[in-house]
Amino acid sequence: MGKRPGQCYRECDRPAFVRKKYIHRRPASRIVSFDMGNPGGEFEVELSLIGLERCQIRHQALESARIASNRDMNKNAGRSNYHLRIRVKPYHYLRENKMISGAGADRVQDGMRRAWGKVIGSAARVKPKQALITIRTNREHIKAARAALKKAAPKMPTPCKIVFDKIDPELKRKMGYGI
Repeated sequence: MGKRPGQCYRECDRPAFVRKKYIHRRPASRIVSFDMGNPGGEFEVELSLIGLERCQIRHQALESARIASNRDMNKNAGRSNYHLRIRVKPYHYLRENKMISGAGADRVQDGMRRAWGKVIGSAARVKPKQALITIRTNREHIKAARAALKKAAPKMPTPCKIVFDKIDPELKRKMGYGI
């Protein structure tokens, strides 16, 4: 039986479950690294991908967004010309009450009685207007950073927006983004 689709876990409909005491087999997080590129570099511009709605983002979605944006930045800007950071961490554990299917399942299964479920993954809880991914780079690689964040946005379960966190106002005016 395959996993349920991500839309089943998008809503923050119950309190966060973060207590490791009750979890015996914790699934490994798929996120390989939270910092990519050149973390110690000095950069002029900082762009962020911002989630616009309250939701949960599964660790698989975070990893696919990281891979897409990192690959695009690595190809267009070079490894030493940017620093990409995933800003949210998946702490909330997702549970699923698996249902038995097949002949005689109604005699074996309890259905929704005592439906606690098994841990199947983890998710990051996101508030509205919270930064999900941040890229620091120099002014010649701004278009590459915007393109990388645009490739990461469809992987997220919330509508996203790209904003400048740190930029010289003169440079912003020259590029046509206004103030």
